[in-house]
Amino acid sequence: MLDDDDKRWIEAQLEALETKILTAFHAWASPNEARQRSHRDAIHALELDMERFEARLRKLEQRSG
Repeated sequence: MLDDDDKRWIEAQLEALETKILTAFHAWASPNEARQRSHRDAIHALELDMERFEARLRKLEQRSG
């Protein structure tokens, strides 16, 4: 049977482990999130360019049509 001191020690160890896991996850996730934001912004810029090109193409097609 565990006494209160044993339980407190186990709780402290678990809390320390949780902290280490969350810290490691944050260190891993932060650069990935930044890369995803960067890629999202680049894709958005490409989509805007495509919309402009499509609009220009439609105008050219209307003139020649």
